[in-house]
Amino acid sequence: MKGLEGFELSVLDYVAFIGYFVVLSLIGYLAGRRKKRVSDDYFLAGRSLPWYVVGSSFIASNIHSEQFIGTVGAAVLFGVCAAMFEWGNLTTFSILIWFFIPFLLASRVFTTPEFMERRFNPFLRQLFAVVTVITGVVAFLSGALYGGGLALQSLFGWNLTVAIVVLAFASGVWAIYGGLSSAAWADVCTVVVMVAGGMMVAILGLYSLAPESGSVIEGFRVMIERNRAREGVWRDAVAAAVRNITPDQAEYNRLSVIQPSSHALVPWTSLVFITFTVSIWYNVINQFMIQRVLGAKSMYHARMGIIFAGYLKVLLPVMVVLPGLVLFAHHPEVLMLPWEQAGSQADKGYVTMLQELIPSGWRGLFLAALFGAIQSTVQAVLNSTATVFTLDIYKRWMRPSASDREQILTGRITSVGILMLAIVLAHMVVWLGMGLFEYTQMLYAFFAPPFGAVFLLGILSRRINGVGAGVGACVGFAVAVLLKIGVTRPPAFLSEAAVTWLSPFGNQAVVTWLTTVAVCVIVSVLTAAPRPEQVSDDLTFNWRKLNILGQIGSHWYSSVLLWWVLFVLMIVGLMIIFSGVCM
Repeated sequence: MKGLEGFELSVLDYVAFIGYFVVLSLIGYLAGRRKKRVSDDYFLAGRSLPWYVVGSSFIASNIHSEQFIGTVGAAVLFGVCAAMFEWGNLTTFSILIWFFIPFLLASRVFTTPEFMERRFNPFLRQLFAVVTVITGVVAFLSGALYGGGLALQSLFGWNLTVAIVVLAFASGVWAIYGGLSSAAWADVCTVVVMVAGGMMVAILGLYSLAPESGSVIEGFRVMIERNRAREGVWRDAVAAAVRNITPDQAEYNRLSVIQPSSHALVPWTSLVFITFTVSIWYNVINQFMIQRVLGAKSMYHARMGIIFAGYLKVLLPVMVVLPGLVLFAHHPEVLMLPWEQAGSQADKGYVTMLQELIPSGWRGLFLAALFGAIQSTVQAVLNSTATVFTLDIYKRWMRPSASDREQILTGRITSVGILMLAIVLAHMVVWLGMGLFEYTQMLYAFFAPPFGAVFLLGILSRRINGVGAGVGACVGFAVAVLLKIGVTRPPAFLSEAAVTWLSPFGNQAVVTWLTTVAVCVIVSVLTAAPRPEQVSDDLTFNWRKLNILGQIGSHWYSSVLLWWVLFVLMIVGLMIIFSGVCM
């Protein structure tokens, strides 16, 4: 079989690829076969998930086509700094493990919008529920389907719409059937395949840079040297692209995770605040991620699940950033194209590696890894978005008397509707004319800061009230819109330096977050204090009662503390190595 690019699959490839989906379907069926008598079973897997399922599902939900397609493309364009979207989770994961997990599990909520109502007011619950549904469809689901559709189009010449529809159906069926239980247990299989396939692509990529010696170590040395871009076509390529990456800099270091404040993707200023502006929203109050934690069988399993996910975050850049560095070493000319065209070509990087490096007979495994990433995201977003719509919109506002059976049926119908809408919106990335990774990160930087700010303030301070949170969130979104307009059509009072600094979406997120914080605090102080039931110990931190060291393991070798310390040391070590000093 040949696609537009001459991609071929052997019989063995088809066996591996189809076999993966057969196994996945069997797991999804068996895990979802248990009768769903109550909504807790369907939406939170009966709160029975062990740590390895929590961690696998948490990370599989995060690794979607943006990772295999978008991050490889971002690494081609920007270098190793794309790894910060994985390693930068260190702070958020640590806060989640030690503070948020005991706090959220004690609250016994189904959804984060439900928590918002209990802490603030019905308006904030409704606003957050609506925004959660919108981001689920626009930022997560449509991006995942577009990335997978693009891969099928590049590999086999499929029509993009047909490819998206096929992916949507193949990925969504078990999440609709079995709820969180089916999706979470299937993710264990998905993670195994993704890690195996991703690591083999990285290893073969390094081999390709040293064909004579056949040494991975020599290939790594060649990759590093070419990405330093000190001579030849690699230096010329970086020089041609630097004005699009760091407009106020004459040179660019592709091997540093710390970049200037004008950097288009990861300015250092945004890294300082990224935990507060995006990561807390993404990892703590984003329903499609935190739902796995809420479904854990105990606090210990929830905590160890996130630590397990943290170790996978350590490994992820080897699977999705290193291939981008290899591709730049092979094809530096991509950076010499017009920037929009360079982004489009870079997004095809993972597929290019499959075509150029992977021998026939192995490609089926790598395709399974790619599409496993897509289907896990689709399942996670479908389940979580349907949960929020059913419990926070349908049951809360439309039919408060809905039975558990009716809620489960509504969740399934909602999943189908959301999937159909996402199929239509998946073409948005093409219309916007930007890379997949930039598209998703831009949306995160828009939606995350207002809610990240009010959530953090709400749980840390008992003086923050619903009026302040509501006004702060609304003003935050207004500022985010004005910033988008301002950098596109700069007003006269904005200097060129200010526009340059505000252009990266990471810096826009910082401004939006700080504005939300200021407005929320000021309005809260000027209005009445919250009612006592809105600031109870299960809704705001009581530092004296918070069970930080509870359920951390009965033996030293199974201790949450031990494995967390090792996780921290690994991330810190890697960031020092790639800080621009050692490289």
